[in-house]
Amino acid sequence: MHANTDNEGSRLGMWLFLYTEIMLFGGLFVLYAVYYNRYPGEFSAAGRELELAKGALNTGLLLLSSFTAAASIETLRKGAKRAALGLLGSTVLLGLVFLFNKYLEWSHKFAHDIFPGSDTLLKGPKGETVFYGLYFTLTGLHALHVFLGCAVLSACWVLVLKGRVTGERMNLLENTGLYWHLVDIVWIFLFPLFYLIL
Repeated sequence: MHANTDNEGSRLGMWLFLYTEIMLFGGLFVLYAVYYNRYPGEFSAAGRELELAKGALNTGLLLLSSFTAAASIETLRKGAKRAALGLLGSTVLLGLVFLFNKYLEWSHKFAHDIFPGSDTLLKGPKGETVFYGLYFTLTGLHALHVFLGCAVLSACWVLVLKGRVTGERMNLLENTGLYWHLVDIVWIFLFPLFYLIL
């Protein structure tokens, strides 16, 4: 009875935490909408300079990682520990590949002197400066969330391996899965806002 109560409290706490994350990103999305309304042409021009292929690849990576995260929970629930470990490891690997891909994309922008405060942006149209400021802020904040998600998923992997997280005691893994799905959903919004802007 007490274990069930703890699990329910933990799940409720996780949902409240996710709500604060939604409010954080939601506020930034509203800020994006305000500035897009003010500089639509300059936002579109800047968006066309982003690497669509890398953005699309990252979208595929995170969608696949959501599947592997959910599948790891279901397989552990059914008692397939080895399969759950493989799926969890795959989720972490996909997240790390996402981060590496984002690093390459950011490096390309920095190499071309395109980052907040750079001479190129300061001399260019104000709308493009705002666009890239939002781009680096939102994708950087999202990348931080991906990194933290990978760290907690790695901890879950170790706990599953040691038998501390099992099909009967998987609240930590379920909550981490919820967090990972939120990270993926945020990217689903970021991708069209920055890469598919018209």
